[in-house]
Amino acid sequence: MKFKQLLLGVTVLAALQSCQQNTKKNAPLDGFTSGTAKFEGDESFSPIIDEELYVFKAIYPEAKPVITYKPEAEVVNSLMNDKTRLIILSRNLDTTELGVLKRRALVPDVNKFAIDAVAIIVNQASNDTTISVGEIKKMLNGQSKTNKNIVFDNPNSSLVRYLKTLSGSKEFKQKNIYALSSSKEVIRYVSTHPDAIGITGFNWLNDPDKDYAEAVDKVKIVGVKDEGSKTNPNEYFKPSQTTLVQHTYPLSRSLYVIDCTGRKGLAAGFASFLASERGQRIILKSGLLPDSIPSREINITH
Repeated sequence: MKFKQLLLGVTVLAALQSCQQNTKKNAPLDGFTSGTAKFEGDESFSPIIDEELYVFKAIYPEAKPVITYKPEAEVVNSLMNDKTRLIILSRNLDTTELGVLKRRALVPDVNKFAIDAVAIIVNQASNDTTISVGEIKKMLNGQSKTNKNIVFDNPNSSLVRYLKTLSGSKEFKQKNIYALSSSKEVIRYVSTHPDAIGITGFNWLNDPDKDYAEAVDKVKIVGVKDEGSKTNPNEYFKPSQTTLVQHTYPLSRSLYVIDCTGRKGLAAGFASFLASERGQRIILKSGLLPDSIPSREINITH
């Protein structure tokens, strides 16, 4: 009898230990401001995302998010194939993508956190200082007589998608239109080719890293006119926080953080930080437009 009771006790203890081990295996590796988690982001916005990430990890040293940068199409594919649950894009998810997530019982938490401008750049030696939206569309559609080379980042980027939507063109097959490998390469190319026109994100031109800062100094941003504007059809504007908030600069795109984890883990923590006052101040300091402009405190002393 005692042997049976002992055997039963050993069996129960083993079962409890097994349950505890399984619970540990299934337990999340991350919390709201701690642990490890892997995210993916559109490589077009790596400068501003890296700034946010640096401050986030400095404030929360136990948080160890790892962000991999890829072209937009690859980032979306990773989400659809369940390789990541948090992504950063310059667009919202479409109906088909939302349908895939719904079938997997995933509800995306989508938050806009910044607005970036699409900048048109030329070499400092170029005489070009302005361009219109109509002229940009003609160049992209091969209807312009210009023989200048037009360069942008890789074919699968969000910028190329944006330009296709802008121009109404499904493909860019013109001989003078080139897709390079990255935004840095676009800036470097324009800095050494006086007859080139580059199209890149404005976030790459503010506070550049040392490896391409010299190239940024050798290019200039041209003013853009939207002849279809109801308020300013004859005025040229350059990208800035002022022209973005006033909607006078015609080429812009919003940045979204999309969290599909469905829980208050590190993905939700980082997404919340991007939308917080501290996160929005980083956007403001970078030269981009934050989604919600942080309040400014003024201390009055007598």
